[in-house]
Amino acid sequence: MSSHNESGPLKPVTVPQLLCWKKKGRKISAITAYCFTTARLVEQAGIDLVLVGDSLANVVQGLDTTLPVTVEEVIYHTRAVRRGLTRPLLVADMPFMSYQVSGEEALRNAGRLMKEGGAQAVKLEGGREHLETVRRLVQCGIPVMGHLGLTPQSIHQIGGYRVQGRTEQAAQRILEDARSLEEAGIFSLVLECVPAGLARQVTEALAVPTIGIGAGGHCDGQILVLQDVLGMNPEFQPRFVRRFAQLGEEIVRALTVYGNEVREGTFPGEEESFDPVPNGRAGH
Repeated sequence: MSSHNESGPLKPVTVPQLLCWKKKGRKISAITAYCFTTARLVEQAGIDLVLVGDSLANVVQGLDTTLPVTVEEVIYHTRAVRRGLTRPLLVADMPFMSYQVSGEEALRNAGRLMKEGGAQAVKLEGGREHLETVRRLVQCGIPVMGHLGLTPQSIHQIGGYRVQGRTEQAAQRILEDARSLEEAGIFSLVLECVPAGLARQVTEALAVPTIGIGAGGHCDGQILVLQDVLGMNPEFQPRFVRRFAQLGEEIVRALTVYGNEVREGTFPGEEESFDPVPNGRAGH
């Protein structure tokens, strides 16, 4: 699919557009990306929403958790992704401790993600404990996406990467938090690693769209990390990921051929080389 149709370029995706799609039952495609090159490919594919996630800690930096990521790092990657996009709505993650200290600090950091990074919205994790922060950001014109279920910034508290909301009490808390976040003003809600039945219940209870990752097929949209969709990390394959390509294997094959041809002296050949400059003069 291309981001263009017969009548010309598609219009940029907006927050009101997402809410309209929820009412119409039109599913929302979302992807997590971190750089200009992949953003251009996402643009061409017609994806609706792009998240610059603090998961860059795991995917880009090779870290075990998202906790070390800084606001500056998210701004850097958001700015790069912004240059590759025209149509998808661009959301930036608020990293650990960028919004938990105070409403003022949360507002300052969210503002930086938009002003310096070019984000059109921000995402923060957690429920009832952050309602006032969500209200403050929304009141200042900053669209906020919520995130419930498995919240990686609380990984040490919840005891690892595991499905959340499996007990009746835990499920009820997620449902109540979702309703409270909607009342506080979120425009969308990520549900990560929760039972499909609970995700369906939350989706039906909210007027704002839910975006699932490991939350079954009843959410209003789905999000995965681009590198996981493309099969670029063969060692990482949780149950909720479907690989739509096996680029990891193809990249290794291509690099192996390249290395061999360099060592054998068959690359570069004449077609990759320049002719001498005529009459010894520099030119283009």
